[in-house]
Amino acid sequence: MISEKIQQGDVQMTASGITFGARLGAVEETVERAQFAERLGYDFISSGEHFMSGHTSPSHTILPVLAVAAGATKDIRLLSAVLFFPLYHPTMIAKLTTTLDIASGGRLTLGIGVGGEVPTDFASMGLSPRSRGARTNEGLALLRRLYTEEHVTHTGRYFPVEDITLKPSAIQTPHPPIWVAGRRDAAIKRAAHYGDGWLPYFYNPERYIDSVAKIKQEAQTIGRDISDFQWGYYGFMAITDTEKEGAQVAGNNLIQRYRTNRDPEFIAQQYAIYGPPKSCIKRIRDYIDAGARHIALNWVCEPSKIRDNMKIAAEEILPYFKS
Repeated sequence: MISEKIQQGDVQMTASGITFGARLGAVEETVERAQFAERLGYDFISSGEHFMSGHTSPSHTILPVLAVAAGATKDIRLLSAVLFFPLYHPTMIAKLTTTLDIASGGRLTLGIGVGGEVPTDFASMGLSPRSRGARTNEGLALLRRLYTEEHVTHTGRYFPVEDITLKPSAIQTPHPPIWVAGRRDAAIKRAAHYGDGWLPYFYNPERYIDSVAKIKQEAQTIGRDISDFQWGYYGFMAITDTEKEGAQVAGNNLIQRYRTNRDPEFIAQQYAIYGPPKSCIKRIRDYIDAGARHIALNWVCEPSKIRDNMKIAAEEILPYFKS
């Protein structure tokens, strides 16, 4: 039985303070992929979610997947990247995540986003995506209270509750770290107000630098101490023999995944980590120099090469940053 609380800042670290995560694959491969990542020495694993992606696209929810991964592993941390916050009631999030944190021995990091790219996610729940930002802001403020206070009463627009006490509390104190994901200024402001970490995606290093400055400025404006803030980055990676091949593979994958008409090579150059290991190291270093400390790798190589990419990254790329 675990008897000691784990402090929120005690995220598993490499010697250099840089951590790396590996994206889980298909839901039916959760156990195998999670155990594989742990054997390879990754610091955390991540998964995402969609409630309803349409009539033909399969989808799953994130917390059950991470629970399966937790039961199949011992030490590797678990990152929701990301849970679509406005689709849940904050009390339900508090209860589900506390249960998972306890069951995993204090290994959960709660990554949240507002969603909206797939309208059927909201339509299936009878919600409008127009309110997703306001619902998330109010819900995050309530969630932090539910994690840390007793007899919580809240009279907000979306989530009024009366006399709620969450028992038992999470293992991590004061609660599992909350990483706010997104790309726009609203997400940056949300991270400064309600987050313990930042997890942007589709950012180049220059934009990451700008986001760090904005979060620090916003926190200073509201008088919030973020000295223990956790700076994440959601990075797309394809390890290939040449940079040219990597740009094509990563770019085409991202175009298909996010349904954009932009030039594949431009997309890869701006937003992906690709090419031989030396090229990947250089690009990751750019993000680390920009302020990132926790790199969540999402594989944009051919599906049949994901395991090879995971292994090559673990053996030839990650050690460079752990030394």
